[in-house]
Amino acid sequence: MTSNSEKNRQCPFCGSLAVVEEHQSVFAIMDNYAVTKGHHLIIPFRHTENYFSMTDDEREDTTTLLKSLKVKLEKEDPTILGFNIGMNSGEVAGQTVMHSHIHLIPRRKGDTPNPRGGVRGVIPGKMDY
Repeated sequence: MTSNSEKNRQCPFCGSLAVVEEHQSVFAIMDNYAVTKGHHLIIPFRHTENYFSMTDDEREDTTTLLKSLKVKLEKEDPTILGFNIGMNSGEVAGQTVMHSHIHLIPRRKGDTPNPRGGVRGVIPGKMDY
């Protein structure tokens, strides 16, 4: 667990949260602004700004937790047929909470009219190529 010196008192991810699952240096919560049912955030316990400031261990633990959640979600909901995994690094990239977090977004057939391009949709007009 993270010591108080590694937490940011203004950070919503450094406070008490409803942790769904954890793996060593990271934990998962449900996203409060879910894009789809089952949307999770994977967050390092240590307050660090973004993916690029995470340690190698934190990134490895994130991968392990992403895989575990994927399997769990697919078992619970057979309508899940794919996933988007993404992160925003920096304000201009859309990051609003400056504590690294990775989105795991379950996808279902028909949840959007044209999913082609996936995460490319962050720039209007660039998704459908």
